Amino acid sequence: MKAILVTGGNGQLGTELQRCAWPDGYEVVAIDVADLDLTDTAAIAAKVAAGHNGREWAAVINGAAYTAVDKAESDVVAAWAVNAMAPAAFGEACAKANIPLVQVSTDYVFAGDKQGAWEVDDPVAPLGVYGASKLGGELAVRTSGARHVIVRTAWVVSAHGNNFVKTMLRVGAERDMLTVVEDQHGTPTSAADLAQALMTITVRLVEDEAAPTGTFHFSNAGPTTWAGFAREIFAQSADRGGASAEVKGIPTSDYPTPARRPANSLLSHAAIGAAYGIQPRPWQDALSDILDELIGDTQMENRS
Repeated sequence: MKAILVTGGNGQLGTELQRCAWPDGYEVVAIDVADLDLTDTAAIAAKVAAGHNGREWAAVINGAAYTAVDKAESDVVAAWAVNAMAPAAFGEACAKANIPLVQVSTDYVFAGDKQGAWEVDDPVAPLGVYGASKLGGELAVRTSGARHVIVRTAWVVSAHGNNFVKTMLRVGAERDMLTVVEDQHGTPTSAADLAQALMTITVRLVEDEAAPTGTFHFSNAGPTTWAGFAREIFAQSADRGGASAEVKGIPTSDYPTPARRPANSLLSHAAIGAAYGIQPRPWQDALSDILDELIGDTQMENRS
């Protein structure tokens, strides 16, 4: 049995990695903060070295992160501990165990000032502590000596945890009109689709020593804005008999936050398509699956 260690087990991505249909012979062992303190690099090293049920881990997927973007601006040490030093510890431990490491990163490593989608080798220039700490994690993994894949993603949503879809449905049930930023561009990412991509990559790394390594991007396909995303959420929700609200687009300047956000978070899928044959589906289709889980299948309702 090939055991895959997954961090962030209670988060959106960790939940979906456990729900994936892994190939026969694979076992996902998902852990969270109660199982492993990611600020304790010695504990990380021991966890990787110990293996699982008397066998070495087959691979590690580090999906855990300090994701409180605004809080990170005043909580610098904690953000760097989880987002940079923990990946450094995982990288060193995986190199010693000779097992692959899959590290999840973010669009926030970019400044967001480019026209068009960001390529994997575009210059990085994070705007704040969160992005800088995640970039630190990338650099630590790259220099660790571990065989690795880094997957950057953006705007992750699901039927679980706290995210933009669930917030819009909750607030939309309370108000008739919402104001949402319309000058930040990107593509939503279904945690389930991201998990599927990570599973594909991880299995390949485990079974093929020559599998592609390096940095890749994954999100769903198609550009939008936060306001455009909100409008689609309410349109699809209304079709299912759920919450609906009018969305008024506003500029970022009307919604100040402690941390600056990238104005453009669009990620190119060229590298992940070429290396792993992964072609993300449209974000609207992925959103439909999430709303089916949260509200119900509109087609089933129409047939009843």
